[in-house]
Amino acid sequence: MTKGGMESVEVFTSEGKGRGLKAQKEFLPGDVIFAEPAYAAVVFDSLTHVVCHTCFKRQERLHRCGQCKFAYYCDRTCQRAAWLNHKNECSAIKKHGKAPTENIRLAARIMWKIEREGSGLAEGCLVSIDDLQNHVDSFSEEEKKELRVDVESFLEFWPAQSQQFGMQYISHIFGVINCNGFTLSDQRGLQAVGVGIFPNLCQANHDCWPNCTVIFNNGNHEAVRSMFHTQMRIELRALSKISPGDELTVSYVDFLNVSEERRKQLKKQYYFDCTCEHCKKQIKDDLMLAVKEGENKPSAETVKEVTQFSKDTLEKINKARMEGLYHEVVKLCRECLKKQEPVLGDTNIYLLRILSIASEVLSYLQMFEEAADYAKRMVDGYLKIYHPNNAQLGMALMRAGVTHWHAGLIEAGHGLICKAYAILLITHGPSHPITKDLEVMRVQTEMELRMFQQNEFMYYKMREAALKNQKIQVMPEPSNETSPSLFHKKE
Repeated sequence: MTKGGMESVEVFTSEGKGRGLKAQKEFLPGDVIFAEPAYAAVVFDSLTHVVCHTCFKRQERLHRCGQCKFAYYCDRTCQRAAWLNHKNECSAIKKHGKAPTENIRLAARIMWKIEREGSGLAEGCLVSIDDLQNHVDSFSEEEKKELRVDVESFLEFWPAQSQQFGMQYISHIFGVINCNGFTLSDQRGLQAVGVGIFPNLCQANHDCWPNCTVIFNNGNHEAVRSMFHTQMRIELRALSKISPGDELTVSYVDFLNVSEERRKQLKKQYYFDCTCEHCKKQIKDDLMLAVKEGENKPSAETVKEVTQFSKDTLEKINKARMEGLYHEVVKLCRECLKKQEPVLGDTNIYLLRILSIASEVLSYLQMFEEAADYAKRMVDGYLKIYHPNNAQLGMALMRAGVTHWHAGLIEAGHGLICKAYAILLITHGPSHPITKDLEVMRVQTEMELRMFQQNEFMYYKMREAALKNQKIQVMPEPSNETSPSLFHKKE
């Protein structure tokens, strides 16, 4: 079954998993298997005035819709592109007096599209909105209560002159959003800024060690009326060689968790039991729970104690980060590392989590040498755990490379940036803003490295002068979330 731009994949019935996607031809790492525009998408409530409602880029100055005073756009191009989807919303917000929550807005956008085009197969879609899973039957009591509140709020917002839908159908749409909503990120891919529905992507089943990755591409609206003018879309990209007939899989959760934890998370959020090879055989669990080997091997009791101490510290760290108490975070990390280092192995996830937070926060506080040491240990652990073409691994290598550069460790910094670049070329592609940024860094560090190798003394003198003249680039404030998770789940 193929449709506009989707010739290279087909929908099939996957044993024990329902529908799935299968490759129709061979793909190599980095190939775009398909690109899909959103069926409907909205910006998160908390960011509606700083993110463009068409392309989801974060911008300093946005133009506000003069009618509803709610929607914001980069420019006239983005505003015009949005009108078909914003028209009904615009008058409904004016009439309602205020904009409803992101969930209600997304449901309304889906319904208006159905009103315009019907609920059958939309152009380029392999499945219709009606056929998407809603899992409403699996909802807990709490989730059912939230669903009733959403349906009531939706009915208050939905205009009387629009097509009217039954309660069951409205519940179906909210169920679809709940388990199929995809996280949209800003142009740097570092912050989650919205949620969208992509029916074809929804057909890709989960695997903890997938052969594909999904990247959000904000499109290029500046290149008006040129061959480069592209719309906002997601891209399904191959991570490894895929043969015709292979199932295409993506990971719904971060791999950096033991199989039991990943399975719990998948069951809670997506209502299925993961039967992938890595979960069934608990592959890499031993690495993630590694303890120090050798003569002084710690007792099971000590390991248990230190693991519990790590969990408690992570909770305290989260609290301190929320309050912006970054020096307190560093103190907690150092204390925790002192306890962990004689007991936990280099790939233990509790050690890696503390190293990750410590390196990020120390970079922000411009304590680069200590940050670089922790970042190096963190990526050494990640390299043994993650799939070699994992986007999270690429981003971690990039951050570690920048930290080493700031610490004046040019050889290690350049090496890490090159490794990151090789991964992001596959996961994000050469034209993604983050890959372009990395290419600039790679060229710059290569040049500096050559200088360093020719004359170390001169290199440090020039670097010192350069840093005096330019403001040291302030590292972004540590975020409280790791990079955006693939599917957006209403917490």
